[in-house]
Amino acid sequence: MDKILELKQIVKIYGEQTKNPYKALHEIDLSIQKHSFNAIIGQSGSGKSTMLNIIGTLDKPTQGQVMFNGIDISSYTKEQLAEFRNRRIGFIFQFHYLLPEFTAIENVLMPYRISKQPLTDSVIQRAKDLLETVGLTNYINTPSINLSGGQQQRVAIARSLINLPDMVLADEPTGNLDSDTTENVYQLLREINAKFKTTFIIIT
Repeated sequence: MDKILELKQIVKIYGEQTKNPYKALHEIDLSIQKHSFNAIIGQSGSGKSTMLNIIGTLDKPTQGQVMFNGIDISSYTKEQLAEFRNRRIGFIFQFHYLLPEFTAIENVLMPYRISKQPLTDSVIQRAKDLLETVGLTNYINTPSINLSGGQQQRVAIARSLINLPDMVLADEPTGNLDSDTTENVYQLLREINAKFKTTFIIIT
């Protein structure tokens, strides 16, 4: 199976110019296969979120290479990384970060609007199909503030897929949900992985 992601000797140091620099990541090597479903498990403070931020191009490593489909993106400019991130990577966070004044479908379409591409009928239909996939067909036009926590997280999952990303990164996506809803969300992520062949990396 082909590799979608490789980390090579990744080091991340915070406060390099201070008296007490902190080394969060120590020469990390990691390989992720296309279409796979992966969990990175570790205790709080072990560097999981730091590594996910580097994978998601939200942060840059102090040393090392980030290879995406065989291309080294470590040296990309901020503008190049922003475009790459929007088109190729989907994000699901512990807090759903929905815009409360917008409906479910408007929130799902937000990453596409940010890309400044024309909002076509096919894209709108894709958003509706994604909301159907996550079980929210009857809530498409419901303001997100009127949805439950589990429903809001399902909207966030649909939003992460609107640009047809190669990879979805989830940082403790069920951290604020009860155990039953957590089980349902993880099952949903598994189903999406099987249906769309999207690579998942989940921090937990």
